[in-house]
Amino acid sequence: MDTESTYSGYSYYSGRSRGSHRHGERSRDRHKSRSKDSRSEKSVTINAPPAEPLLGDSAVRGEEVQDDNWGETTTAVTGTSEHSLSQEDIVRITKDLEDSVGLDCRRYFTLTLAVVLGLLVFLTPLAFLVLPHLLWPEKLQSCGTACEGLFISVAFKLLILLLAVWALFFRPPRAGLPRVFVFRALLAVLVLLFVVSYWLFYGVRILDSQDENYQGIVQYAVSLVDALLFIHYLAIVLLELRQLQPCFSVCVTRSTDGETRHYNLGQLSIQRAALAILENYYRDFPVHNPALLTASKSRAAKHLAGLKVYNVDGPGNNAAAGLAHSQSRAMIAAAARRRDTSHNELYYEEAEHERRVRKRKARLVVAVEEAFTHIKRMQEEEQKKAPGDVMDPREAAQAIFPSMARALQKYLRTTKQQHCHSMESIQQHLAFCITNNMTPKAFLESYLSPGPTLQYSRDRWLARQWTLISEASVTSGLKDGAVFLLKCIDFSLVVTAKKIPYIQMSEEYIDPKSHKFVLRLQSETSV
Repeated sequence: MDTESTYSGYSYYSGRSRGSHRHGERSRDRHKSRSKDSRSEKSVTINAPPAEPLLGDSAVRGEEVQDDNWGETTTAVTGTSEHSLSQEDIVRITKDLEDSVGLDCRRYFTLTLAVVLGLLVFLTPLAFLVLPHLLWPEKLQSCGTACEGLFISVAFKLLILLLAVWALFFRPPRAGLPRVFVFRALLAVLVLLFVVSYWLFYGVRILDSQDENYQGIVQYAVSLVDALLFIHYLAIVLLELRQLQPCFSVCVTRSTDGETRHYNLGQLSIQRAALAILENYYRDFPVHNPALLTASKSRAAKHLAGLKVYNVDGPGNNAAAGLAHSQSRAMIAAAARRRDTSHNELYYEEAEHERRVRKRKARLVVAVEEAFTHIKRMQEEEQKKAPGDVMDPREAAQAIFPSMARALQKYLRTTKQQHCHSMESIQQHLAFCITNNMTPKAFLESYLSPGPTLQYSRDRWLARQWTLISEASVTSGLKDGAVFLLKCIDFSLVVTAKKIPYIQMSEEYIDPKSHKFVLRLQSETSV
């Protein structure tokens, strides 16, 4: 074992027989502990999908410093998979699957209730008009011109109501919320009570008495349709217009790297505000890169690597009891002594990293420009060929990709973006740029600076299922000083809401004549 990475050691001075006896006991204990550990530690290994990143996982190989001749001088051999799951992870994944099944059932149940309520609303006016002709047709009075005009009014109003309900309520769901939407549930209950009240009045005053005035029955159906249109207008105000005016300014901070954005929101519940924040998150926040967060951990491990702690008092009970405490105190004292020089190491590490990034960026830019120049020459040559011999953009991308692959993979590894881009996605982006006659700078923009989360494929998002954590009820509205969390597997978004202050503006009138002045020139001036 290397002495520089040894944290604790024991020195024993004894006879040869006693030392050999203890050595045998230690070997047997070590063998037993290894067998127990091998039996107790269970893990399941999952192979990576076929569309792997270009350079593998950054968590495994991203921290190693590679030289410029990495592809020619280094051979990487590994016997373990890069993706592994423990028993706890499997239990958690099983629970997430069960929760997703429950969410799907609830979503379909809500959709079924909405369809049933919609059919009840649209069939009720038609039933009011048809039932008298089916139950007592011989007693009905003839429908005049005004009554027939009401039929046209009912038909067009029902058509308008159908289109309006389809546009407002039957839209693809954007997300699955943990609680029911209060205003939508209240509107559904209001519509149900309204239709039931009309049916009760219709049954008592028209069906039981078999009313002969058919024009009054038609007017009753028209009043129902008018009331439903007013309820739909109320739904537009509560669901769409109420939240348009900004009332709160929310600060969204990602817990791992401190990336922060600010948004203005209206009168929304906590769960609806969380949904609006997540929609903006995938558009505004750069993609989460866990590999960039390992630098501080590696520096801390490197500072503690040279610490050595010895126990020279022997394996006594008192020494064994205070071993952990003494080791921790010794390492804390050594870390405190090194604290004065740690900022120098950090400065030089960051300077060296920036130098390597600039160097490999320059190589990548030159390689891509040469590849695109080669494409232009190929296009000029293909214009002289027959139409059947012209190379399509996909084949052209595959032809020039090897010339830039080495520079691109080194740059992605240096900037720790290799897990975000697979070889297939890079070739597709290259073919897209060739098809649309884009410049090398346009092609490199996706790799030189991290883009928003939506720019990458769904399997690189690392966050698709979120958990809302809030002390207040998620159906309650936003308040000044409200704090809640949106948590996913690798990080969380901390949201703080502040009320936009009331702004008092006053007007000050300035007389236009007050800006006028007179310039008087004297005939005699000093020389």
